[in-house]
Amino acid sequence: MSGTQLTVTLSGGGADDARTVVRALEGTFGAPDERPADGNATVHTATFDGEADAGAADGGGQDAGRLSAPVTVTVQGSPEAVRRASETLTRVFTARDEGASSGDQEQERQLRLEP
Repeated sequence: MSGTQLTVTLSGGGADDARTVVRALEGTFGAPDERPADGNATVHTATFDGEADAGAADGGGQDAGRLSAPVTVTVQGSPEAVRRASETLTRVFTARDEGASSGDQEQERQLRLEP
């Protein structure tokens, strides 16, 4: 996993809520590999491989939209990518930290986002 790659797993809410969360991260990480689309899925994932322009990174997520239901988000990647994702999500949404775990080169953090 590169220093800027981030995997995001979302549960709760629907596809629209998952897309709202992904949009919030695009200003920091650029476009994901795919946007959540399946309206019948109970878990959505997105992988970000790059980094947005430095100017966009400061304002990431400001126009992401609102959630219709609580969403549990797990972000996994390098400690720097996880930190940046967590900061972006807590700036844009009402968020509660649900815990973190660390490996040798990766970190995982779970957040609960409220509408």
